[in-house]
Amino acid sequence: MSELQLNNLKPAAGAKHAARRVGRGVGSGLGKTGGRGHKGQKSRSGGFHKVGFEGGQMPLQRRLPKRGFTTLDDHLYAEVRLSELQKMDAEVIDVQALKQAGVVGQMVRYAKVIKSGELSRKVALKGINATAGARAAIEAAGGSLE
Repeated sequence: MSELQLNNLKPAAGAKHAARRVGRGVGSGLGKTGGRGHKGQKSRSGGFHKVGFEGGQMPLQRRLPKRGFTTLDDHLYAEVRLSELQKMDAEVIDVQALKQAGVVGQMVRYAKVIKSGELSRKVALKGINATAGARAAIEAAGGSLE
């Protein structure tokens, strides 16, 4: 085999197929109508339509109802696990303390503690919500919520 060079690159054998030559006689199997069938918009030259067009019938994307949305202030809220509180050094924890510890992002304004992981030390939460399970776990560890 010769050395690989830009001037002798070629695709692997069998990788390329000859283009279908339509409208070149009945013997080709694609003569006369050229594989387009008989009549109708799709048989004509230039006869096509936009994606989703259903011949004037109300298209599917307009028949179905619109539902749901993406909230713009999703980045303002964060969830904090009990296990993340366990790793922190601070006794009194507020949103600012969570930001400084790198537990939540800098844009976060509201945090909520969820019951995930274990908490065995006493923490006091200020201005942070908690789920019912997380609240019970914090109070069981001797902590408090304000």
